[in-house]
Amino acid sequence: MEYHGNYPDLYGKVRNKLTNSGSCHDFDHTLRVMHNAKQLLKNIPQADVETVMLAALLHDIARPEEEQSRGSLCHAKLGAQQIPGLMAECGFPAELAQKVSEAVRSHRFRGKDEPSTLEAEIVFDADKLDSLGAVGIGRAFLFAGHENARLHNTAEVALASEAYSKEDTAYREYLVKLRYLPRKMRTAAGRKAAVERAAFMAEFFEKLDTEINFTEDNL
Repeated sequence: MEYHGNYPDLYGKVRNKLTNSGSCHDFDHTLRVMHNAKQLLKNIPQADVETVMLAALLHDIARPEEEQSRGSLCHAKLGAQQIPGLMAECGFPAELAQKVSEAVRSHRFRGKDEPSTLEAEIVFDADKLDSLGAVGIGRAFLFAGHENARLHNTAEVALASEAYSKEDTAYREYLVKLRYLPRKMRTAAGRKAAVERAAFMAEFFEKLDTEINFTEDNL
């Protein structure tokens, strides 16, 4: 598609910044979100494609700052503030940058800002879809491994544990957040895809639970 600015320059800036970001939110994640957004757009022809694809590209632009702050900074809010200047450097019009900024500001699952435009809803859904299905399982274990968490634990232990602890397993992420994502989706196309991916996750963790949760008394 044709962009109203220097897209290769903007793309390169984002890639360079996110390539060495946290493994769950690196540039590979951004590429998957862009792919998800493109798939959703096929079912939502009335959306502005340029706004959606640029917001998908830029949605995690401030993720490195949040990770460095251990969560004290909100990457969605900070990213929305950075985008107008970044897009201006690449020759994009201010009006378009404002639309992209709005979509980025409201894409966070735990954020208080709700998506207020169709384009923002698509970006929200595209990002959440990357936390579900086979990719979502892989990301959950990747994060747990980064935090030196256990491979698995019981639902009772997982739900009673703290984030960034030994018990902050992939299963805890599923129980606390991921299983609820389908009901959070903003578009019909996103919801349909989320339900399918969440069903796969539920089956996986049920199988994992049966293989691992035996008692030490039986050994």
